[in-house]
Amino acid sequence: MALQGPFVVVADSPAPDVVEALRAAGAFPIIETNWSEAAAAMASVKPEAVVLAEPCSDRERADEFARALGDRLDAGDVAFTPVIARTRDDGAAPLQDALAISANVPPARIVRRLTAALRIRTLHGTVLRRMETLASRGETAPVLPDGDPLEEATVLVAGRGRSYPALAVAVGERVGLVGALSVESAARALNARDIDGVVIGDGFGPPIVEALLTVLAEDVRFRDLPIAVLGGHPDVIEEFYPHLPNLDRVTDGPERLVARFLPFVRLHAFGQRLKRMLKSLDAKGMLDPDTGLLANGAFWRDLNRAVDDAEKRGVGLSIARFSFERSDRRISLDAARLVSRLMRRVDFACRG
Repeated sequence: MALQGPFVVVADSPAPDVVEALRAAGAFPIIETNWSEAAAAMASVKPEAVVLAEPCSDRERADEFARALGDRLDAGDVAFTPVIARTRDDGAAPLQDALAISANVPPARIVRRLTAALRIRTLHGTVLRRMETLASRGETAPVLPDGDPLEEATVLVAGRGRSYPALAVAVGERVGLVGALSVESAARALNARDIDGVVIGDGFGPPIVEALLTVLAEDVRFRDLPIAVLGGHPDVIEEFYPHLPNLDRVTDGPERLVARFLPFVRLHAFGQRLKRMLKSLDAKGMLDPDTGLLANGAFWRDLNRAVDDAEKRGVGLSIARFSFERSDRRISLDAARLVSRLMRRVDFACRG
């Protein structure tokens, strides 16, 4: 996709490698600024995206920039602004929700990661424009779900080594968890569930890691999926970086991996929310943007129509109701989305 700016590059020292990589990808205009002026640049330039070309050593300036970014997003009618942050190690980015990338990777990888994030920005902008158009016509638009997308995100953790239990706990404390002890079970989960990120732990040899990454790289559905590999296999992983822009390797423990990984998972879950919202807008609100199933009103209209038709024709009608004792929102959404994948063309359903 074309990189239509403006783009802001923040660094106290010149960052010609980042700027040249952006220019080579067609990005224009590019505004270079330092950390002391970064917050003012956010307010005056209103960028499409930001690249933090070096970490900020001044916590106060970093916080000021974060507030400026938050003020821009709080406007409500502005598509989110992706932030790519270089880090000196494989730790988390200094700003919440910034997408971390190691400072020593080739600048072309920064561009690929930025392009993937801009696809979500484009989705967000499309949803906002469609909602504004409906409002201008006096029509009622479905409500874009709010709240932290992590609350409905699910991460697949594949592995069977010594660190797998700690990794599963670290991931499961923050998001929904699907475990897989083999490539085959991981592939089944990817096809059956809505997955917002994949973590590959230890216990797999290079051929198995390569096979799993090949499955992900060859399917366009998983092109922008966040993928984190814990520990080894750097030579195996290297060849997949051009095909998987959100692929990363973390060498130091489950907690560090999760802290670095969660902003990518949040962004992917947000993107999936936007895709469901677009389908709801296309269906004029008949689909629930939370689940992709019918909205309650549309479901009851279709059900009453189906019951009347079955009575007139003297045929059977199968109806199923699933309930979960003490279920929370995550369980309810996960079940509803599983149902949406299992339905045939003649089926219809809603979440009560």
